[in-house]
Amino acid sequence: MNSLQLHRLVAAVLCLIVLDGCASGGKPPCCREAVASAAYTDKSIYQLDSIWTSDVGKDLKLGVFQARSQVLAMFFASCEYSCPIIVHDMKRIQEALAPALRDTVNFTLVSFDTERDTPAALRGYRKRQNLGTDHWSLLTGKPDDLRELAALLGVNYQKDARGQFAHANVIAVLNPAGEIVHRQVGLNQDILATAKAIERASER
Repeated sequence: MNSLQLHRLVAAVLCLIVLDGCASGGKPPCCREAVASAAYTDKSIYQLDSIWTSDVGKDLKLGVFQARSQVLAMFFASCEYSCPIIVHDMKRIQEALAPALRDTVNFTLVSFDTERDTPAALRGYRKRQNLGTDHWSLLTGKPDDLRELAALLGVNYQKDARGQFAHANVIAVLNPAGEIVHRQVGLNQDILATAKAIERASER
């Protein structure tokens, strides 16, 4: 192997490391090209002008998710109790959908731990939770933007002295226009109503 070939090999490996989520199994929804459509409604959270960062290091606006139904929850990666249950509940919701519908729905986790949940930390969380890249996105943002999104979703959270977060456990369903059409509150809930809400949202 000559030096040029070695250089190309090293570059390729580095690319795979940096773009881990996008490189394996396709690009996450957050990395895909936004679908142009009608202007946002006055109830759409996609009106927010905030910039978010994904686990693959891509900066984006929430409008990139427009045109597909969305299941959205807020969490933090070092959470030892409720957040893994939230993710498990989201997986249960995903599995409850009919296969054809399942392929059209995105799942997004937004971290409010701005200090620890770097893109690298979120990539690690994706691997630990075995979240595929076809339908799952992991994001974090600036403190004020997180507070604004949390208020719209009805999620209260507070950081304690240990750096942990006390927070509401909410899974929101957004229709393709980015409007909140359903909220599942609590852990280990019956997911039937949420699955039905996704079906109704996707029919519009």
